[in-house]
Amino acid sequence: MKSGCLKSCFAIAIALPGLCLFSDDSKELPDIREKLKSLEERVSKLEEIANPKKTEPDPSQNSEGLRNRVKKRFEQDASMYSKDELKEIERLYQVANKEWNSPEARASLKTLIEKYPKANRTGCALQYLGQMASGEEKEKYLKQAIKDFSDCYYGNGVQVGAYARLYLADYYQQTGKSADADALCEEIRKFYPDSIDHKGKLLKDILPK
Repeated sequence: MKSGCLKSCFAIAIALPGLCLFSDDSKELPDIREKLKSLEERVSKLEEIANPKKTEPDPSQNSEGLRNRVKKRFEQDASMYSKDELKEIERLYQVANKEWNSPEARASLKTLIEKYPKANRTGCALQYLGQMASGEEKEKYLKQAIKDFSDCYYGNGVQVGAYARLYLADYYQQTGKSADADALCEEIRKFYPDSIDHKGKLLKDILPK
């Protein structure tokens, strides 16, 4: 509904029987104010319907099944490692976020992988190293992430198993291995239908058709 129509609706509404704006009786004023307030609320709702607000997708609003899997994987680490170990795991991991693709970041991620081979962040570390690396080294890290850490998650719900497949598929596509790339894309569609990227978009929707 356009704004002109809304104004017309408002004009008609205030002329309804019983709504006398020019009454000399001050006792009627409270009743008039209530009716006007109600009318304004109705018009406001009509305007919201006519001009809905556009919102960006929120990664935190993913499917309940995905949220539960993320929670379960984080709880697994909590039962396996002490609080001090969890702090060190996170510290080693965060170096890569602060100093992306630096020698310090790579060294810290490799230390994390060596010291805590079962941690959830270790899967994320392998994914990061795969993104930083090139050539056969990239393939090695991404394949290891897929093989041993597919059940690991970033805090925003991105799953390592699906995300590593996405990057490995891209690498294969660039190196002329189209059949291998297509196979990985099909695995994402089949086994990870609700997996997302870091912007909250479904991976299956951004894959090549």
